[in-house]
Amino acid sequence: MFAKIYVPARNATQSGRASADTWVLEYEPEQASEIEPLMGWTSSDDMRSQISLKFATKEEAVSYAKRNGIPYQVTDEVQKPRVIKKAYSDNFRYGRKHAWTH
Repeated sequence: MFAKIYVPARNATQSGRASADTWVLEYEPEQASEIEPLMGWTSSDDMRSQISLKFATKEEAVSYAKRNGIPYQVTDEVQKPRVIKKAYSDNFRYGRKHAWTH
């Protein structure tokens, strides 16, 4: 029963930052998932693989793991997205690098 604590990556199709600072505690799977022969679905007997706890800060997640005696690993590799300032009017600017193709 090993847990990892990390900040999930932002969804590539979303531009908002609603849950960008949320820390997640998830259990590592204790056994590999199996493919059901009848339907072809992926299944597992490990119920902890379905648990995903969300915390506001890293300290809250670490204290929860310590309080419940859960061995954990913290991944601090949070990649902040680069913000590129753009304006819609730049599409029609005179000095564009590329020709307007529409």
